[in-house]
Amino acid sequence: MGFTLDTVVPWGRSYEEYIAMFGLMEADLDLRILGCGDGPAGFNAELTKRGGTVVSVDPIYAFDAAQIRRRVADTYDTVMAQMRKNSSDYVWNVISSVEELGCVRMAAMDTFLSDYETGKNDGRYIAGELPSIPFESGTFDITISSHFLFLYSEHLSAEFHLRALREMLRVAREVRVFPLLTLDGAKSPHVNFVTKGLSTHGCSIEVKRVSYEFQRGGNEMLVIKPV
Repeated sequence: MGFTLDTVVPWGRSYEEYIAMFGLMEADLDLRILGCGDGPAGFNAELTKRGGTVVSVDPIYAFDAAQIRRRVADTYDTVMAQMRKNSSDYVWNVISSVEELGCVRMAAMDTFLSDYETGKNDGRYIAGELPSIPFESGTFDITISSHFLFLYSEHLSAEFHLRALREMLRVAREVRVFPLLTLDGAKSPHVNFVTKGLSTHGCSIEVKRVSYEFQRGGNEMLVIKPV
């Protein structure tokens, strides 16, 4: 069975969150960036507006803007109810409340949706999914991925993670992944597995602290580079 939109809970993060999650500096923003699993995030639209070069790949880009907008509307109340129930699992300093979170997420998704059809026509939103993405080797300088790898460790095997990271390294000379936690807030058991696997294939792997922390304890990214 192919990918279906009714299995997805769209939840887009903002440009500012991407900058903080991945420790992106001004020099990084001048590079060719690939976002894996970006979903309805506002990063692509905002960086493009600022003159950057960015492509996002995600299976939801097989659908049109109206379909994605409907799915956002269908799932929003459920997500917000879960956030209220589990609010103690999050750090409420930059975003001060569940209500503010809803506003931030909807603003990011509105930014995405306003840009989506134009971006698809420009080749900035490409339907695809890890562990196999439709780009030539060395197409990008940095590949970033947030809230997919490691977060869903219960559902995605360690071998899947290793294949996905190797694929991300195939198309770029640096990979950054955030966060390193699972959905229950524990450090993913796959981090050690992929670190060992990539080290034996000539990669440098570093865990770096970042300024962003919303999921409690989620303030580290994995940075991988070929040696």
